[in-house]
Amino acid sequence: MNYWLVKSEPSTFSWDDLVRDKKTVWDGVRNFQARNNLKAMKKGDLAFFYHSNEDKAIVGISKIIKEGYPEPKDNNWVAVDLAPDRKLKNPVTLAQIKADKRLANMVLVKASRLSVQPVKAEEFDLILALSETK
Repeated sequence: MNYWLVKSEPSTFSWDDLVRDKKTVWDGVRNFQARNNLKAMKKGDLAFFYHSNEDKAIVGISKIIKEGYPEPKDNNWVAVDLAPDRKLKNPVTLAQIKADKRLANMVLVKASRLSVQPVKAEEFDLILALSETK
């Protein structure tokens, strides 16, 4: 199993939208590194759902339900299908992540603008632990 993080502005598509819709096509990514990350996703992988801009927090966990395929609007790019897995007990903010030295090398800290990024298993577990505390 691999772990990921996908970003969305809550005003465009939020965690609540994903829960309401039960699944979504994750498309519109226009960055080659992020596209390569979408291509690397496997069915069953988990991805943190990160609210960018307003909240700047990981709010939930989504599951990859369909591996990378040509994007419907432009087949030069890649899409995956996501479904909600579970909401985090408490959101984990970017400030909390940056303050935790154990997460100093996380892609979210090093390359914060990347919209689709890998997450190491130990980082995933640490974020889950942080979500259990206020």
